Amino acid sequence: MNVGAGQEASRHVLSELGFETRGVGEDLHGSAAITPEMHVPDVGWLRTSILAVWADTLIGLLAARVTAPRVPVTLELDVQLYRPAPAAGIVRGIARTRKAGRSVFVAGVEFTSDGGEPLAIANGSFMLAPDPELKLPPTLSIDLPAQSRRLDRPFAERVGCVRRGPGVAVLPRSEDGLNASRTVNGGLIALAAEEAALSLAPGATLCSLGLRYLQPARTGPVVADARARDGLGQVELRDHGNGDRLVALATTRTFGT
Repeated sequence: MNVGAGQEASRHVLSELGFETRGVGEDLHGSAAITPEMHVPDVGWLRTSILAVWADTLIGLLAARVTAPRVPVTLELDVQLYRPAPAAGIVRGIARTRKAGRSVFVAGVEFTSDGGEPLAIANGSFMLAPDPELKLPPTLSIDLPAQSRRLDRPFAERVGCVRRGPGVAVLPRSEDGLNASRTVNGGLIALAAEEAALSLAPGATLCSLGLRYLQPARTGPVVADARARDGLGQVELRDHGNGDRLVALATTRTFGT
């Protein structure tokens, strides 16, 4: 989920991506306009991690409709692109439930351009947060308007995610970057994985990003450590302030490999 418990949506960093959602029957539709602040640095294409953020939002909201008032948390999330994401225009996503079980919720997302051209597909699975005391905001709706405040600087800079050397990226914990369970948002963890992977492939973007969330990142900063060969990469993400516990694993691939 991209809105922290007890927070107004407009105060959350991910709301600055301008994504809006609305329920259409059993499905959930979302859309946003691409801005230069969403680009991969020095490349000019939309970040794959932003598609992961939007997929996480859509699937998480569908899951919340089933689990409310309990909080759903991300287990797995993957995004696969047909071609490099566009630099401008409108991205639209349609999320559909695949399984709504008692222990696991699964949904898929199809992303298209404003003209209907397929851009990417995503899939995600969610489970109930282990702590039954965690509750969703009582006013939570799956229909979310786009917030007026938008990114005024590049996405990684806005959240403080920095590359610390080849294969290493560091993401701090911030109050406006938490999810409903008060831990680092899974979409921001996707950004850290992407930054670590791209630091090994200057001028590239990701055609594939898959994440497996192992435990919450409670303390931060999250340190992403990537290694790659022939365009295929694996990233370990650890909660440095919590004994370097492994919080997620990511698999990446860059275009042209």
